[in-house]
Amino acid sequence: QVRLVQSGGGLVQAGGSLGLSCAASSPTFGRYNMGWFRQAPGKEREFVAAISWSGGSTDYADAAKGRFTISRDNAKNLVFLQMNSLKPEDTATYYCAADLSERLETSAREYDYWGQGTQVTVFS
Repeated sequence: QVRLVQSGGGLVQAGGSLGLSCAASSPTFGRYNMGWFRQAPGKEREFVAAISWSGGSTDYADAAKGRFTISRDNAKNLVFLQMNSLKPEDTATYYCAADLSERLETSAREYDYWGQGTQVTVFS
């Protein structure tokens, strides 16, 4: 069992930056690949970024490439999402998630544990 608690997010003007954090309760955090997803009102949850258990591999949705950076600190059981050059279309509830798959997954169905979600609102 992994409990994920998110922090960060908020309200920012377009072009600005925000950082999200996700703290894991499990001592086996370092075994999990971690992902960030987002869900806007009326839309399906979509993949944003993922990072392997070691931090050695990452994957990004096209919408996130070049603007968002996923990272992790296994010693502190933390995963981060740094978001730069934010756009109004990035407005959504963001979720971190944990997965024990051998490869990085982009489908929400593959993730086993989820954070509570945090709101990111970008205004123009």
